[in-house]
Amino acid sequence: MPNLVTVVGHNTTILPHMLKHYEDKVEKMYVVVYRQHNNDGILEEIEELGIRPYKVVTEPKFNWNKVTDLYNEVKLTKPNDWWIVSDDDELQVYPEPLEDIMKHCDKHGYTFVTGGFLDRLGIDGTFPIISRETDILKAFPLAGFFRYPLSGACANKVTLMKGNQKVTSGQHYALFDDNTNSWGKSHPKRMPIQECFTQVHHFKWDSTCIERIKEVADNKKEYSYSEEYEKMYNSLKAFDFKVNIKNSVFKVVKMKESSYIKYTEYKYWNSLTKLIIKT
Repeated sequence: MPNLVTVVGHNTTILPHMLKHYEDKVEKMYVVVYRQHNNDGILEEIEELGIRPYKVVTEPKFNWNKVTDLYNEVKLTKPNDWWIVSDDDELQVYPEPLEDIMKHCDKHGYTFVTGGFLDRLGIDGTFPIISRETDILKAFPLAGFFRYPLSGACANKVTLMKGNQKVTSGQHYALFDDNTNSWGKSHPKRMPIQECFTQVHHFKWDSTCIERIKEVADNKKEYSYSEEYEKMYNSLKAFDFKVNIKNSVFKVVKMKESSYIKYTEYKYWNSLTKLIIKT
């Protein structure tokens, strides 16, 4: 079984749902807390959940490059193990059992597996109010692909990798010693996307997301990706801060009510994979 590493830096609402999703899929969970000051309440929230952080880092400003450094640092503690790298609002779903995927990769010399985002939404394209007790699969019954069309944000993610395989900022691509990355359709170290392309169900889009998007959009000096967020904010504002689920570009599908996510349920995944791999 692989290990899991996640970095928690803003709020913990989705975190217990995410950890539950992975609890029977991983050997050990490494939760890193990344807080902005000593009085930041996130550490207390983590402890309330009964989680013992692997590491606590305190810095005055949030920095995505630091998050990536933490992922790479933790994975390197067990360089020969397989690791799932997952932000705290991401639920990864694989087409085959993880054990089979890892064995296949070891046999063929692959060091990483990639996937892409599926944006989860509330009914009618709304951003639901949620808590730790919320059934998030019921609260976010829709799956689609709106973030990239609205903002141009990269939709690729490296999801499963060897501990000594580094990732770029945002965990979008694998990073190599010669400073090249895995952007593009194929790479000799990546499990071919025709054999495995992970669905990353993204539960970022709750009732607090508009405020978070605007904060980044308004701080161009602090966030290099603020223009992406500004485009997204303006697009959502134009539709009364909802996603237009009737827009065919967003490929929105209502998922069946269930206690788990089935890989084959999202009917546009094959066609969407071809688009995501180009981002």
